[in-house]
Amino acid sequence: MSGEQSKRTGILTEGRLDKALVEAVPDLSRERIKALILDGQLRLDGRLATKPSEKIEALTAFELTVPAPRAVDTVAEDIALNIVYEDAHLLVIDKPAGLVVHPSPGHEDGTLVNALLHHCRGQLSGIGGEERPGIVHRIDAGTSGLLVVAKSDAAHQGLSTQFAEHSIERLYKAIVKGVPIPADGVISTTIGRSPTDRKKMAVLGPYDATREMTNYLRGKHAITHYKILQSGRDCAVVQCQLETGRTHQVRVHMAHIGHPLIGDPLYGRARKLKQMGPNESQFKRQALHAATLGFIHPISGELMRFESPIPVDMQELLSELFVLTP
Repeated sequence: MSGEQSKRTGILTEGRLDKALVEAVPDLSRERIKALILDGQLRLDGRLATKPSEKIEALTAFELTVPAPRAVDTVAEDIALNIVYEDAHLLVIDKPAGLVVHPSPGHEDGTLVNALLHHCRGQLSGIGGEERPGIVHRIDAGTSGLLVVAKSDAAHQGLSTQFAEHSIERLYKAIVKGVPIPADGVISTTIGRSPTDRKKMAVLGPYDATREMTNYLRGKHAITHYKILQSGRDCAVVQCQLETGRTHQVRVHMAHIGHPLIGDPLYGRARKLKQMGPNESQFKRQALHAATLGFIHPISGELMRFESPIPVDMQELLSELFVLTP
């Protein structure tokens, strides 16, 4: 329970200490358990144990003290959330456009994290020892749609592993300028910080698997699978499936192939406003929606899959552009 110190007791199996504890205390991640051992919070058969790699015998009794999660400085705020799914371990949010995910300079409050601290009060078991929600992935403030948030350390670790392994299903729907040719394809490049504008990301070159990607100037490998769902007057609705999850990936990749997202304030200004239709010039955010999210529940092992319809503002834009809403 949040705000209370707890003790976990039981009997361990033979083997490496931290691994045996993960099996005995599945609601804590291995990294969290290692930290507790190193912090002197574990006793084996009554003696202090501080070495995670220690080899232990079967039937060893343990007592693990888990301190109360540390409070964070972020203020809890009563902000309405569209919660698609929630259980003791995680929740899935359908985020509206305009809501910043994480506090940052200039956005210290009014964020998704502020809202989650209020909604999940008393339910957070501690992410890395802190009483906070586990933000596993982020969606830009101007992007709407689905994201998953961990409520426990073990859920956070399990979800983070899936994201690192690129096994999470993520489908975005975007309204782009022009009609891509071919109608479907794969964009495989490196993406990194723009050398000319540090506020932007950029394609830094083609991906070369034979080169070590240690120099940040080479960027990180980014793969987007796209296909046209609907097309109309000099625009198209495009589905983008992410194989990787780089910052601004969809926005950068679609601009890279000459079809920036309508309304994109960073990557969609190649054309002057006078060259744009009145409807698209008035759309004040990137026309991007995280429509599908699928993953394996990190605790139960159940396959979870969620879908979110295109929001009203994008539907209205589609109607005005004479494109049928998919």
